[in-house]
Amino acid sequence: MIYCVIPRELEDELYEKMVEYYKDNPHVTVIVDRREGEDRRHGRQKGGKREIRDRRRARAAGTFPSTDPPDNA
Repeated sequence: MIYCVIPRELEDELYEKMVEYYKDNPHVTVIVDRREGEDRRHGRQKGGKREIRDRRRARAAGTFPSTDPPDNA
């Protein structure tokens, strides 16, 4: 699903035009941004307390036998 978000200030001018433009595309929905108030993210550091980890499986513990072919002397 793709959302075409129209700012509230431009709703009267753009909403009907965009609905008409995307009417034949079932994957697009036109919506009006109705959020109010301050952005709650304002003043925070990006990323917060996020921890980056290596999620690959750890190697098996121990040693492995040699894979070299025996000498034919």
